[in-house]
Amino acid sequence: MNNIKVSKNFRLREFQCKDGSQLVKVDSKLVTRLQKLRDRIKKPIYITSGYRTASHNKKVGGSPTSQHLYGRAVDIKVTGMNPKTLAKHAESVGFDGIGIYKTFVHVDVRGYKARW
Repeated sequence: MNNIKVSKNFRLREFQCKDGSQLVKVDSKLVTRLQKLRDRIKKPIYITSGYRTASHNKKVGGSPTSQHLYGRAVDIKVTGMNPKTLAKHAESVGFDGIGIYKTFVHVDVRGYKARW
């Protein structure tokens, strides 16, 4: 299920909640910017967290107002690329929210600039 291609390099299942429910919401702007990022870096992007149900978001310690709840955010990593470099590329393709963590980067399309 959810094996539908939503862009050249991404399938809907990659965005689904990791709680095993296969539930998914994804904003088309998020998909478009992720594909731009993929085209820019020319390497596969692994989505470690996409859409989250409210219960899963709480379980993983997400913010009660997390963009993951609305299908507007993903946490990503790229093999062989450090999070700081990945974040610079994410900024160049127009992501609104960008958070740099030790092993991944949070990117979102919240509608206003946010950095952490």
